[in-house]
Amino acid sequence: MKPAFKTDKDELRSFDFEIRAEKDDENGTFIEGVPIVFDKKCDMGLFEEYISREALSKTDLKDVRFLVNHNTEMTPLARSRNNNKNSTMQMEVKEDGMHIRVNLDTENNTEARNLYSAIQRGDVSGMSFMFCVRGDKWENLDSDYPKRTITDIEKVFEVSAVTFPAYEDTSIKARSVSALESARQELESKRAEERKLEEAQRENEERGRSLKILELQAL
Repeated sequence: MKPAFKTDKDELRSFDFEIRAEKDDENGTFIEGVPIVFDKKCDMGLFEEYISREALSKTDLKDVRFLVNHNTEMTPLARSRNNNKNSTMQMEVKEDGMHIRVNLDTENNTEARNLYSAIQRGDVSGMSFMFCVRGDKWENLDSDYPKRTITDIEKVFEVSAVTFPAYEDTSIKARSVSALESARQELESKRAEERKLEEAQRENEERGRSLKILELQAL
């Protein structure tokens, strides 16, 4: 399903990273995890991808929801508004990535209770996020397996607890067709852009050689 706020340029990435589910008398029920990790290789099938440590330095995190498996038709289990202390989800960017702490209403919300149980049992162990890229860097575009580094994430729309995290070796088969198609289009676009730059450079070099010949002929 495609949320109303999602565009063709928005992307999904997920990680097989420890999620903790805990409960105490003072804070109630909550889960903690890391939906965005830095400098960790993601095998996108067509290319390898990394998220740089600076990628979140200018990111819009004003309104981020917490979902399950990116189901935007469900009622959010938590939400961060300007990451203030009254939000039901807190976010903190650390050395290894963005950490979150989510307060779950397990007493009144069946979906929250089910998720909490699944995380405690280890049935759900991944986290994912929907985001929009503002800046990236590509290397080895002429190879069969280039490298992409995301340097600037413009906005994070939501984070999710996911059944099939994409940043584990067995996850390629679990990815959606749209995600793989998006990766393919991104790679083709960058390669086309690289070809145009190379053609423009060759034209400039040829123009320079022609001008040099004309200058020599004029002597």
